Amino acid sequence: MVPPLAADIDGTLTRPDGSLDPRVFDPIRAWDAPVVIATGKSFPYPVGLCDFLGIPTAVVAENGGVVFVEAADEVVYNGDPEAAAAVASDYRAAGHALGWGSFDAVNRWRETELAVARDQPLAPLEAIADAHGQVVVDTGYAYHVKSPDVDKATGLRDAARLLGVDVAEFAAVGDSENDAELLGAVGRSFAVENADKAATRAAGTVTDGRFADGFLEALERIERAERG
Repeated sequence: MVPPLAADIDGTLTRPDGSLDPRVFDPIRAWDAPVVIATGKSFPYPVGLCDFLGIPTAVVAENGGVVFVEAADEVVYNGDPEAAAAVASDYRAAGHALGWGSFDAVNRWRETELAVARDQPLAPLEAIADAHGQVVVDTGYAYHVKSPDVDKATGLRDAARLLGVDVAEFAAVGDSENDAELLGAVGRSFAVENADKAATRAAGTVTDGRFADGFLEALERIERAERG
């Protein structure tokens, strides 16, 4: 019997070029326990991933800002979307762009936080975020402006409640600063080899493999431990 699994997307299920590694598909589909996709991406992305994987939809999106478990037919919202919108407005008013172009697919469907491209100025973003009671987290893929009391661990606790399991029963795999709280909240935690220092410090185990290789290695280690 394997434990419930929480899996990040970027840097964990992907190849170095950012594309999903198709080798993760079948092991996730075959995982004999609930799988929660936990990501900083906006709500539709992990929902779509679950749909294409053919697994029950159970997601933590926007760094814990949105949680949805299909089996419970419930969406949980955390955070302060008004504050995030105010940060975006003030950042633009200060002469800066969010960095995603006029269409901005990164934020278009984002409901509880703000994502800013990493090539945009960080210091003014942090100052404006602080003025609105928000914090900035650098995931290595974007600067995320979010409520300080919301993170992936917050979201996973909500998902675990909706699934009827304890968060400590989970195993989790991640790679970034925004995974640190998640990795610290679960029973078994893995940082893939390409993980940043925050994730590495929080994880119980650092894999030898990078990116999806590390994720697949983590699953093998979990299964091997369960077999004794």
